[in-house]
Amino acid sequence: MIKGILQLYVERWDFFLELILQHMMLTLIAVLIITITGIALGIVMTRNEVLAKILLTITNFLYTIPSIALFGFLVSITGIGNSSAIIALSIYGILPIIRNTYTGIMEVDDQVIESAVGMGVTNSQLLLKIQLPLASPVIMTGFRTMVIMTIALGGIASFIGAGGLGKAIWRGITTNYPEMTIGGSLLVALLAIVTDFLLEIVEKKLRKRILGNGSMGGSLNV
Repeated sequence: MIKGILQLYVERWDFFLELILQHMMLTLIAVLIITITGIALGIVMTRNEVLAKILLTITNFLYTIPSIALFGFLVSITGIGNSSAIIALSIYGILPIIRNTYTGIMEVDDQVIESAVGMGVTNSQLLLKIQLPLASPVIMTGFRTMVIMTIALGGIASFIGAGGLGKAIWRGITTNYPEMTIGGSLLVALLAIVTDFLLEIVEKKLRKRILGNGSMGGSLNV
């Protein structure tokens, strides 16, 4: 089996390379949408407790819907292809970003905020130069989780006609070609592992830069 998979990689490297690039592009688009939308909603939630509870309830509910069911539902609305896949990936990935943005900002030390307000900072300065930087390690943790989830879920996006490594998985299943199925799955896992490793390095450096010894009292210039 292993020999067959390695031989398949060698013989069809151009096919797998194209799928990897498609998978990365599909993931990148979804990650950009999730990050922008999730951070924006997370910030808004810190300003309105009722809205925060509503949004968290909705996103938690969406998170419980099986991915295949959601993909199938979206196909009836947005059709087969990348559009439906990106929407589905965005829905699944948005919870960690929203929750961690909201939690990170809310956990910023009140004394730090009071000191900044006492220095006369505006609301926008407070958000951009105090709250978001101090919350960034928590946000980064959610971002890292979201990216890995999106890469993994992208593996089944081909079931609704999207590109990516899921094509190899789906082709292997439909043609009873286990080497192709396992080969595609291993590449999805490898892509997720490498990405997680790189993001872990970024997260550690960010925590060290912002939090120093791990406390919320890292120094920032206002």
